[in-house]
Amino acid sequence: MTIQVNPSILSADFANLAAELERISTADAAHVDVMDGHFVPNLTLGLPVVEALRAVSPIPLDCHLMIEAPDRWAPAYAEAGAQGVTFHAEAATAPVRLARELRAAGARAGLALRPATPLEPFVDLLGEFDMLLVMTVEPGFGGQSFLDVTLPKIRRARAAIGASGLDVRLQVDGGVSSTTIERAAEAGADVFVAGSAVYGAEDAAGAVDQLRRLATAACAH
Repeated sequence: MTIQVNPSILSADFANLAAELERISTADAAHVDVMDGHFVPNLTLGLPVVEALRAVSPIPLDCHLMIEAPDRWAPAYAEAGAQGVTFHAEAATAPVRLARELRAAGARAGLALRPATPLEPFVDLLGEFDMLLVMTVEPGFGGQSFLDVTLPKIRRARAAIGASGLDVRLQVDGGVSSTTIERAAEAGADVFVAGSAVYGAEDAAGAVDQLRRLATAACAH
């Protein structure tokens, strides 16, 4: 499988986002954390900022909506040009309908699960999604430590995707760094969101390349 690294701009300098996107131009996409202060305690950015970023970003935007009522708000992010729009299973009222709306608007549809949310109720829905996001920290804040207790869920998700024969990406988000990415890759993840591990490095592009190499090597074993 082809490994993808999507740095989270949650760890970027919000006063210079255009320049911060240029720093990660070797990445596969920029992970944009949208938080509403309700589904999660933190408040970050919304649709107007995503629209502005889309106009200047050298790489696609991968939007992760940590918001209430994604059924109402998520399609607008697809219409704004986000390559991928991921919403939370815990917040969606009609996830299949929403996924189809996102795909119809030209975006890849993603379903996110918090660490304590079981995978099994959603296995039969995998065909409706392009990506499954297993959160490896509690959503809402950057800089948290990777939760190893999520590794069994990642393995089950990889097994379910393999058994389905579908082309579904398996993303992990939270605490991904050079010391944790290999464990997540060995468990079956193939898309990695890294925030401080990339933006905290002096050479952000070099950090992206290092993470990609480590994950690729781990998948090869």
